[in-house]
Amino acid sequence: MKVFVTGASGFIGSAVVRDLIAAGHQVIGLARTETSAKVITDAGAAVLMGGLEDLDILKKAAAEADGVIHIAFIHDFSQYAKAGGVDREAINAMGEALIGTSKPIVVSAGILGLPTIGGYTTEESRADNSLRPSETTAMALAAKGVHASVIRLAPSVHDKGDKGFIPFIIQQAKKHGVSAYPADGSNRWPAVHRLDAARAFRLAVEKAAKGFTYNVISDQGIPIKTIATLIGETLNLPIASLSEEETAKHFEWMSRFIAFDSPATNFQTQEQLGWKPTNIDLLTDMQQNYF
Repeated sequence: MKVFVTGASGFIGSAVVRDLIAAGHQVIGLARTETSAKVITDAGAAVLMGGLEDLDILKKAAAEADGVIHIAFIHDFSQYAKAGGVDREAINAMGEALIGTSKPIVVSAGILGLPTIGGYTTEESRADNSLRPSETTAMALAAKGVHASVIRLAPSVHDKGDKGFIPFIIQQAKKHGVSAYPADGSNRWPAVHRLDAARAFRLAVEKAAKGFTYNVISDQGIPIKTIATLIGETLNLPIASLSEEETAKHFEWMSRFIAFDSPATNFQTQEQLGWKPTNIDLLTDMQQNYF
């Protein structure tokens, strides 16, 4: 397949590109800068210069590809609504170019904060009130006949080089001299290794069902207190519970996410994609690579 990938130079996207190429696919990666372009070419993929707001470029690339994987997102949490709007328009532009075809588009979304069923976020949980519009936009395209599916990523996609939530939690612990957690810290986050996530994206573009959501998680739910305890013990810092006001001060922009309780399962994802996570868990990865 000729696969167009947005976010191809990023932490997750670069692993997706390598997995696709290793499986024999041809990859065209979207790049905004020459630095990003070099990362993509070094991985063995072709480059298309442009950004998420270049809708004509996105439409043309999607129309000329055999499949699309959309991972790029503007991670400016101070303007999250604006970033979501750009994401929505980009997904619609690429999806509308695929109307009337059987070409797949796989859209990246998040699992954090989605409703639970029987105590867990399952593939049947709906993202109708999600802060991020990626999933609902993709599902609306599927309703129009586009072969759209969604990869729901765990809040921690971990590996060496991670610059996401967990490194920020560690940074804040160092900054404030305390490894903290909200309330009693019993709320849980799922996690997945970057290489397992990359394989899921590749399997999805190869054989995803139209209109299906995939829970790409390995750890079903690690209590935030457990994560804070590991950080505190490793850095020799005190470990403390925070009030709501203290949580907002300590975690800053991340305070809106840190208190979510989002344990999840992936049974249907494993069955439909033939996917099974095989890499190390988050806590082991943290011990080996995060300090």
